[in-house]
Amino acid sequence: MKIGELAKRSGIPASTIRFYEAKGLLKVGSRQSSGYREYRQDALAVLSIINDAQQAGFSLEEIKQLMPEDFSSWQHDELIGALRKKVADIEALEAKLAQIKAHLQSLIHLIDSKPDDVNCQDNAARVMVTMGLPTRK
Repeated sequence: MKIGELAKRSGIPASTIRFYEAKGLLKVGSRQSSGYREYRQDALAVLSIINDAQQAGFSLEEIKQLMPEDFSSWQHDELIGALRKKVADIEALEAKLAQIKAHLQSLIHLIDSKPDDVNCQDNAARVMVTMGLPTRK
């Protein structure tokens, strides 16, 4: 199939398809005498895998390292290892984001619990002291 049809069927712009080809992620089956690219039958599946892998957080370089020449030669142990590592990376990121979220929520509570008789400038100083940060003199 030609690049226009592949773009239409995959929903991926032709420029992105050419980029993937240039990066070695997508193979062209052949070139016609007119110079048009003729993509292999598995091109739609390859584009779907690339898209799904990017959504899961894999870089194009990681995808390239894992992508087999053909689907019958996928390295099971290598693929499982990469997927497990990505899950561990996501879990570490989730833990970090949970810490950041908790810190921001406590900061919101601290700022929002301003006593009625305290103006904003004094409240800022109160928050800074509570957080152990230096205040302006």
